[in-house]
Amino acid sequence: MKTRITEMLGIEHPIVQGGMQWVGLAEMASAVSNAGGLGIVTGLTQPTPEDLLKEIKRCREMTDKPFAVNLTILPTIKPVPYEEYAQAIIDSGVKIVETAGRNPQPFLPAFKEAGIKVIHKCTSIRHSLKAESIGCDAVSVDGFECAGHPGEDDVTNLILLPIAARRLKIPFIASGGFGDGHGLAAALAMGADGINMGTRFMVTKEAPIHNNVKQRMVDASELDTALIYRSLNNTARVFKNSIANQVQEIESKPGETRFEDIQSLVQGVKGRELLEDGDLDKGIWSAGMIVGLIDDIPSCEELIARIVNDAEEIIKNRLKNIVSA
Repeated sequence: MKTRITEMLGIEHPIVQGGMQWVGLAEMASAVSNAGGLGIVTGLTQPTPEDLLKEIKRCREMTDKPFAVNLTILPTIKPVPYEEYAQAIIDSGVKIVETAGRNPQPFLPAFKEAGIKVIHKCTSIRHSLKAESIGCDAVSVDGFECAGHPGEDDVTNLILLPIAARRLKIPFIASGGFGDGHGLAAALAMGADGINMGTRFMVTKEAPIHNNVKQRMVDASELDTALIYRSLNNTARVFKNSIANQVQEIESKPGETRFEDIQSLVQGVKGRELLEDGDLDKGIWSAGMIVGLIDDIPSCEELIARIVNDAEEIIKNRLKNIVSA
């Protein structure tokens, strides 16, 4: 498959790995890139910019294919030296960056000067158009189905993607609710240049997380995610476990919810430990509605090959036969 995204990024298949906190390590990114997709090392998973440089070097030792680095710019309890992380990315020689969160405009001149392609993650058409206007090379359009932060508009990809195809000039990737060949074929049909998968890549052999987490997502249905932080206007989609239920109960109480009321439940360190030790009720973890379509734990190579083959079969045969009939 050749799309504007495969041509721009120098990859074989139009499949991009999401930049996932605690999951986007060298093992994950290199496995996706080696399978012909675009792997992504998650910048802020590394505690310091120096550690990020080491992780990028480690990924380079595992693959000779293109890979990217994610830089998520969000308000944090503890200040993050974003400029230093950005400089580490530039110094590393990586040529593709996925930005997310706040407007990446302050970082664009330095990235452009270094010859870096910037893909910005957006949850709305207005943000996608803004990203295009400030010079981003591509955008990842996140629908309401996605894991993590879907924004506050609650618009699904069935609506977002065709609008993006009408209004954007730059390439765009469909994100949220993708994990099989049907999804890839549908995204391409709606005008996207590829798909972004986070949750689906978590449930692969190479994903650096405990098998309990992977198996729980295999066993899950499409109803096993929860929306939290809605009362704080910072909605996040996570896997539905006892912790997510407690957070929702606190948010449903009369009166204003303060972050302090739920902070002890949603601490990042607890989520990281959950992914490491497999205690499924220690904290929260991001998961998209695609868990309802996940029923095995393949290697990244097996998964990407299956998705591409199935999508090609749908495009070449099923859809062609419908039209010719």
